[in-house]
Amino acid sequence: MTPTTLLAIVLGVGVASLAVAWALARWVLRKDDGTPEMRAISDPIREGAQGFLHTQYGTIAKLAGLVAVLLFVLYAFMRKVSPNDPVGTVTLALFTAAAFILGALCSGLAGYTGMWVSVRSNIRAASAARRSGNEAIQVALRGGAVSGLMVVALSLLGVGGLYALLYAIYPDSFIGKIPLMIVGYGFGASFVALFAQLGGGIYTKAADVGADLVGKVEAGIPEDDPRNPAVIADLVGDNVGDCAGRGADLFESTAAENIGAMILGATLAFGAKQSDGAPAIVAPIAFILFPLVARAFGLVASIIGILKVKAANEEEDPMKTLNRGYAWAMALALVGFVVATRWLLHTPAAPQAWWHFALCGVIGILTSWAFVWITQYYTEYRYRPVQMIANASTTGHATNIIAGISVGLESTALPTLVISTAIIAAYKLGTTSGLVNAGGQPIGGLFGTAVATMGMLATAAFILAMDTFGPIADNAGGIAEMSGQPPEVRRKTDRLDAVGNTTKALTKGYAVGSAALAAFLLFSAYMDEIGAYIGKPFESVNIAVPEIFVGGLLGAMLVFLFSGWAIQAVGKAAQSIITEVRRQFRERPGIMAGTEKPDYSQCVTIVTQAALKEMVRPGLLVVGMPIAVGIIFRFLGAWSGRPLLGAETVASLLMIGTISGILMGNFLNNGGGSWDNAKKYIEMGNLGGKGSDAHKAAVTGDTVGDPFKDTAGPSLHVLVKLLSTITLVLAPFFLA
Repeated sequence: MTPTTLLAIVLGVGVASLAVAWALARWVLRKDDGTPEMRAISDPIREGAQGFLHTQYGTIAKLAGLVAVLLFVLYAFMRKVSPNDPVGTVTLALFTAAAFILGALCSGLAGYTGMWVSVRSNIRAASAARRSGNEAIQVALRGGAVSGLMVVALSLLGVGGLYALLYAIYPDSFIGKIPLMIVGYGFGASFVALFAQLGGGIYTKAADVGADLVGKVEAGIPEDDPRNPAVIADLVGDNVGDCAGRGADLFESTAAENIGAMILGATLAFGAKQSDGAPAIVAPIAFILFPLVARAFGLVASIIGILKVKAANEEEDPMKTLNRGYAWAMALALVGFVVATRWLLHTPAAPQAWWHFALCGVIGILTSWAFVWITQYYTEYRYRPVQMIANASTTGHATNIIAGISVGLESTALPTLVISTAIIAAYKLGTTSGLVNAGGQPIGGLFGTAVATMGMLATAAFILAMDTFGPIADNAGGIAEMSGQPPEVRRKTDRLDAVGNTTKALTKGYAVGSAALAAFLLFSAYMDEIGAYIGKPFESVNIAVPEIFVGGLLGAMLVFLFSGWAIQAVGKAAQSIITEVRRQFRERPGIMAGTEKPDYSQCVTIVTQAALKEMVRPGLLVVGMPIAVGIIFRFLGAWSGRPLLGAETVASLLMIGTISGILMGNFLNNGGGSWDNAKKYIEMGNLGGKGSDAHKAAVTGDTVGDPFKDTAGPSLHVLVKLLSTITLVLAPFFLA
């Protein structure tokens, strides 16, 4: 196979996936947009979401521009130059800054596109529910699929396009160094994803908390009641947080994982030797581009799975319908992985290597399934954890909170065991692949973990489609309620909403699991990059050295401080909304009487301003911490005669910060999700139903859990990967 052929396949599948996304968007938009009463609700949601994203992305663009200039200056004038650099310093500085900007633009486009379609799909799903539950499911999922396909396709096209451009410019002898030259793309994607997820999460939960506490608890009115001034802001938040934010999150996951796997593929391809010293891999380009080809096959599998989603009958559980499509996507992704490994990773010098790596891919796919199942267990009302929280609500608010925190803490155990098993099994399969270095030592272990990560992200497009299904279904329920649709329509949208809550929770579990595997992969890529700069392997970090121990301590601190600031930001913004809703109820009594419309726009404006203000401090903390630690300890190392101290300290920060972030992310996501569904379990008529003391306690727990599961938790997925991409891009500056 030639590089041109492989790149043509990758770019061709990316373009074809965009075409399918466009076709799905047209299919959704051809559906009718409901009654005038429905449009009166959906239009403000659409306008509010678009207005927030325009303002938010304007702020992010200014910050990204400053970072791009900083990257250029650092690379042009302060970078430690490797003797193996394929290009000049200024050229590399320009390309790194340009790749950062391109990654940021693509990440923003992926998030915005998902939101653009979702705010037009919600009313169409609500209208479809007037005719058929199956049609409503298909509208919501295909609306979400536009986001899923756009995210993965743009990631594939960005990384593949940059590689193709550099391959066309530089000779074949530099093909292994090209992945190191495009790490700026992953940094740009991560940078935008952090602020998009953080800002969207603050917005959605501030509005949700404000609407719930004043509307449900104080005024005693139902959820999505049109008399609640904060209800439109709440529905807007579902789109800017769960659609735009999660889209940017998984975009940077796939982009960073592609680049990290390509770096490790290049290291393996050029490091593997036969017993006589000859290269063991005759076509290194196959190992380098394998991640992109595997991602392309996963896209095709996801498209087929999405098109297979159709209810067997009107009474079928929507979750069962979606799971059937997911099963199709997983099965086809598995087949695609086996085909790709046999085609690209077979080498005569190690004939068993390809099936070892194929099994690594299987491990990754099974890991994704395990994370989906574990999250489902801890967040669905059918299982013990959620029912335990619901039962605890019968004895008061405090016991609800205690039960919810305990479930969140407990839920970290199984994911940790699954990830640990996956990493060790994939590593062992890689080391027994038969590929060795010039000294006869096995070297395929890290690439095995990279392949497992690719397996876990193989169905990312379908998973993201299910995630975006959630806010579309939630909005559809709100539109049906506020526009006064008949009970049978509301019953259908309620079923979709309940399933949407589950799919959103599942995606968070999937995202944190993929972050764990991707972070280990990117950590390994960072170690490889440092090794390339110092001209010898950089394989271990001694945590017993005081400075390196402090680096790890700072990494753990970063996770806790960031989480605290993110949750605090929701609390501050929610206070503004609560004050405004109380003011409107107090000064305009006609609102509660139903004779006067509330001022929805004022709540939208307040929460927009608060979210944009509050997202900056925690976001800059994440970007600045690894840079500050690396630079400070670099100079300390130079002063004390230890030129690697900066790189080693950053490695410790990255390692411990990743571990802490994964555990904290699981705790926040699952704890918050279980609180949410405990409330819904009671609202279904259990333990006294709506209005009971148990329900009031459950609403308190749900409110506490909101910033856990939709602000701090999802933002930690991005934090973990942003730490990795920052260190990859800035690795040369940590060396004295």
